Amino acid sequence: MESSGVAAWEQRWHPLREEWVVVAAHRQDRPWHGERAVVSGARPPEYVETCYFCPRNLRVSGERNPDYRSVYVFDNDHPCVGMEAPRQLEPAPGIYRNTAATGVARVVCYTPKHNTTLAELPANEIDALLDVWREQYVELGARPDIRHVLIFENKGEVVGVSNPHPHGQIYATNFVFKTIETEAAASRRFFDEHRRVLFQEILRSEQADGRRILFENTSAVVFLPYFARYAYECYVAPKATHA
Repeated sequence: MESSGVAAWEQRWHPLREEWVVVAAHRQDRPWHGERAVVSGARPPEYVETCYFCPRNLRVSGERNPDYRSVYVFDNDHPCVGMEAPRQLEPAPGIYRNTAATGVARVVCYTPKHNTTLAELPANEIDALLDVWREQYVELGARPDIRHVLIFENKGEVVGVSNPHPHGQIYATNFVFKTIETEAAASRRFFDEHRRVLFQEILRSEQADGRRILFENTSAVVFLPYFARYAYECYVAPKATHA
């Protein structure tokens, strides 16, 4: 993004979101006086008696976790959506609109061990987790009152994660998140116009350039996309298209 020491400003088209991304790489050199996260070198124990997610412990709801030995899934005790959401809401003021946010929110504990991460799990335990993700996606996605299933993990105190036990979440909602809705529409429109899969074209462009490929094997590729909105944004993508 810089040439001969002169900073450059550039817009790059994000084909999935159909919006322009402003890239100004020289801003990486700006002075920083903000907070810096410090990672402790101390490793927590394998079991923490005050952890709501460890085996055999009471959760905030008062329910007790089983003595689980593998992946453990339960309904979130503080869900962001719920099937019991009130259908009759107080009318929104002025030009605003509101509607019920119904759905299912679940927590997925990857392992009973409090002191590990997804990246540190052995391959067979990651396989078991992938199987659970698939089962949950199929089960929840088949419900007539669910329009979208999102499986994700927010990791670390810096982003507001309240429990360090290795876990992720599932939101199965009566609506589709706007980002996904936009990307699906863009992909459908690209295929209708070009008879080619948009994400396959993105992969071909990244592989041809090569500079932003972080990892690649026979079935998957990890890359920092040309249209990245953040310096740390990367995609982990299968090479094959799946319907």
